[in-house]
Amino acid sequence: PQYGLVFDAGSTHTALYIYRWPADKENGTGIVSQVDVCTVDGPGISSYADDPAGAGASLKPCLDKAMKIVPAEQQQETPTYLGATAGMRLLREQNSTKAEQVFAEVTKVIGEYPVDFRGARILTGNEEGSFGWITVNYLLETLVKFSFAEKWEHPQHTEVLGALDLGGASTQITFKPGVTIEDKNTSVFFRLYGTNYSLYTHSYLCYGQTQALKRLLADLHQDSLSPQKISHPCYPAGYQENVTMAELYDSPCVHAPSTPSPAEVLTVTGTGDPTACSTAIQKLFNFSCEANRTCGFNGVYQPPVRGQFFAFAGFYYTFSFLNLTSQQSLKSISSTVQTFCEKRWIELVETFPRDKKYLHTYCPVAMYILTLLLNGYKFDEETWSSIHFSRQAANTDIGWTLGFMLNFTNMIPTEALEHVKGHQPSLWAGAVSFIVLAIV
Repeated sequence: PQYGLVFDAGSTHTALYIYRWPADKENGTGIVSQVDVCTVDGPGISSYADDPAGAGASLKPCLDKAMKIVPAEQQQETPTYLGATAGMRLLREQNSTKAEQVFAEVTKVIGEYPVDFRGARILTGNEEGSFGWITVNYLLETLVKFSFAEKWEHPQHTEVLGALDLGGASTQITFKPGVTIEDKNTSVFFRLYGTNYSLYTHSYLCYGQTQALKRLLADLHQDSLSPQKISHPCYPAGYQENVTMAELYDSPCVHAPSTPSPAEVLTVTGTGDPTACSTAIQKLFNFSCEANRTCGFNGVYQPPVRGQFFAFAGFYYTFSFLNLTSQQSLKSISSTVQTFCEKRWIELVETFPRDKKYLHTYCPVAMYILTLLLNGYKFDEETWSSIHFSRQAANTDIGWTLGFMLNFTNMIPTEALEHVKGHQPSLWAGAVSFIVLAIV
């Protein structure tokens, strides 16, 4: 078998995916399987803006683990990539020099290992969305399938699926629309295994869950009557935390008031009010569209959603915690989220003692997901049932990394390879016998 390594350098953490596939398949196209995933300790690499060497050093334990998995004689032929997403996009906006220093350090560290390192780069939002789409459809065999005749074929009469991704700093929607895409900036084209795919894709920077929660808190702070106190309707009643102005306004996604004093401490108190929570979250979006134009939100063109969708990453993790990943109706999900958001902090801690670190965020993130999918991407009661919340398909994590590797190692041919027509063995046997008899 052959191996491939892909680092997913996200805004909140980094993970190394180790893939394997049989080497003897047509055009290198094999059934790619995930051997292992290693989560890098610490935050995302964009958090090391002031300590670039720390970003490189953080990757070593996972690289060491990969070297134990990939046989030594194959390591030098193992394609290795690092793709960074919205966290590094934001850092590059803030300070491109610091972003370059972080990349220089991670490149240096990976370069010390005996692998075929093919570079570290920042993915565009459209690439992140479309590689996630390739991953979903490759794993569910809608692009290419290994048939009983042991040939790679494009499956007939199979509809491709859409992909919904929610990260820490951005969110992506990608699907094959039923109409011509009007805005070229939201269009991506692939030719895979002899079939053309014209997809709609868009990535909303600053609308990942971590940045959305930060923007929500900043809005609540700026609307607060007391400059040092924030009432948070999405946090459970009885919950309290302190946050400094520096922590709250440290992101380019958050618009700071004219004179934030960094050391000032703000007290955030939960009030557990789902209705007020929903209202506050809706203010993060602009849902109005121009006349005669369909759109998602903030005026971005989007055709109507169509077909089945896989919702993964942040969509899956929050809904999984609330036991909402088994195709429940929209009414049932809304009611579960509402009930959860009304629970007091003391009750939540007793019920989920092991999840205390993120426990206060599940209500606002669940509310945010509902607002994003319904008001933002324009799913409704009818199309809601087409969304499948899932972390994996075919025992492989869903995300952009597999699609990225398949694309850059050309493992899904753009054309179906021509097979040389051969004759049946019985014909060869007859022909050989005839020649032997003729010679005799």
